[in-house]
Amino acid sequence: MAFGGLTNESGDGDNAEINMIPLIDVMLVLLVIFIISAPLMSHAVKVDLPLAASQPNTIKPETINLSIKADGSVFWNAEPVAAAAWQARMDAAAQQTPQPEIHLRADGELAYKHVAQIMADAARAGLTKLGFVTDPRAAR
Repeated sequence: MAFGGLTNESGDGDNAEINMIPLIDVMLVLLVIFIISAPLMSHAVKVDLPLAASQPNTIKPETINLSIKADGSVFWNAEPVAAAAWQARMDAAAQQTPQPEIHLRADGELAYKHVAQIMADAARAGLTKLGFVTDPRAAR
């Protein structure tokens, strides 16, 4: 690339470089137009809104503690229940608004089929909030 000098050895050849000055000028003009017109693009209508404050109405769902001992006996909120009774209670709990949370506490020595049966009965009744309660202490 020759920029020209004191000697004219190459002759009057064409310069194949792009002149960037007009491109930069156009870009700066467009930038100024954008800066000026951007605040005008907001279509917000200014309205004086009334001041009001309220507390959200948060209704905490009921918590049902469902415990299963190692022998398979089931307790609904520390009250012993039979299989038909807990299914009827689950059907009634599913109709409540908001739906209660079921905290399932199962003995570690309990066969999984009992836990699976409780979970299936809860799903059949339409209960969707089911959680397992465990001992947070590290296993030995």
